[in-house]
Amino acid sequence: MTTSLVTGHLLDRIDRWASLCPERMAVTSGGRHLNWRELVSHSETLACWLEQELGARPGPVAVHGHKEPEMLVAFLAAVKCGRAYVPMDVSIPEARVAKIVEGAGAALVLTPKRVSEVLAGFSLPAEVPKLRRVEGKDPFYILFTSGSTGEPKGVVITLENLTSFTDWLLAEHKFTEPGETFLNQAPFSFDLSVMDLYGSLLSGGTLACITKDELSNLKLLYQRLAESGVTCWVSTPSFAQMCMIEKGFRSEMLPHMRRFLFCGETLAPETASQLLERFPEAEVWNTYGPTEATVATTSVRVNRGVLEKYSPLPVGYPMPGTHVVVVDEGSVPVAEGERGEILIAGPNVSPGYLNRADLNAKVFTRYAGLPAYRTGDWGRSKEGLIFFEGRMDGQIKMNGYRIELGDMEANLRALPEIADAVVLPVEKHGKIDSLAAFVVLAEALPGSEFEVAARVKTRLGERVPPYMVPRKFHFMDAFPMTPNGKADRRALAARLG
Repeated sequence: MTTSLVTGHLLDRIDRWASLCPERMAVTSGGRHLNWRELVSHSETLACWLEQELGARPGPVAVHGHKEPEMLVAFLAAVKCGRAYVPMDVSIPEARVAKIVEGAGAALVLTPKRVSEVLAGFSLPAEVPKLRRVEGKDPFYILFTSGSTGEPKGVVITLENLTSFTDWLLAEHKFTEPGETFLNQAPFSFDLSVMDLYGSLLSGGTLACITKDELSNLKLLYQRLAESGVTCWVSTPSFAQMCMIEKGFRSEMLPHMRRFLFCGETLAPETASQLLERFPEAEVWNTYGPTEATVATTSVRVNRGVLEKYSPLPVGYPMPGTHVVVVDEGSVPVAEGERGEILIAGPNVSPGYLNRADLNAKVFTRYAGLPAYRTGDWGRSKEGLIFFEGRMDGQIKMNGYRIELGDMEANLRALPEIADAVVLPVEKHGKIDSLAAFVVLAEALPGSEFEVAARVKTRLGERVPPYMVPRKFHFMDAFPMTPNGKADRRALAARLG
């Protein structure tokens, strides 16, 4: 049986593995695991509890945790009772979690602990009710990303969007059924995780989660990787590059590796080349796509021929049934080789941001009769391939995370000790390595600049995730100005060297 030939509702395709391979591990994380029988039965029990608990109360189910097996149970339970889920990682500060819960209009917030309590204390009724699961254009999940005003914005992904993406993923890679072990590096609140999560769930695989504790301890990380049995690596390029610091990170450590799938940031030719050398039997794939187009919408296998022909590397060919075109300001395609904005049109494009008609009107449109999204990314097309050339606005990608510089600046200005702030990316070896903040204080603060910066970082860390906190702070009396009265970002950037 091949995955690409399986049809039907996405949830049915997931649930069938409970009968086909009930004892196979569905997820392993932090020394804990669930097999397929447990994952499916627990999700059905929790779905019935949710239906009884929430009744007609509207809204999605927010799920707040890290990478506990119960997170998967909660995701599936939510959609089995007709509600989208909103994943939130524990690394997100409480204040931002509160904004997400409020912005989503969540009917309930589930934690792994709460899921365990429900499963321990709730019994299915003698006659299990038939639940209205998520269908067609219903929202399946809502991911909140950085917003330019300091407020997170929710990207709505429907069942149709997710099915379109996963059908392409499974058809292109023809995963062994069941038998794959997928690496989960990204937290579930980051859309890269959708690639490994649903690749695994739909192919009867095992999701091998790397926890924050393992990520913070290289010895633990390499031990976890060596024991994982990973066959399909899904991560940002930066994570793989970090792993290659260890000379033993090669096929001897991961003897079953079949493929590397990268998304979320630029894949450097040097990274791909090193992986092909260390894992000669594995494939390396580059993919591209924003959260608004369901994880990824282009892909290309990077082999020695591609490395010899292209630098920088292409992000790939469009998935079947979509249009990925480079357009001008009027959404008219530019000539091949010319620079323009990357526009994506197809069944994988989100219906828009949750309750943000103002933003939707700016970036969501129609193209060739299909829903379309203007990415705000510079790009070119050559020989059918798409090349990504960075952001058109203040949004950047750093270590796979999308960050809007305006979001950071708004959160800095919200601190009482900050009068004004400009945040700029710092490049190292051709890619964004960190953020630098230029700050005008509202009043003089006691202590050295280092001490003041440390206090500001602590305060800022209460509002935004750790990866968004600038590494370097520059304190100024005033910013240089452009002729039109705005902070001169170019002059500030020159100070970074």
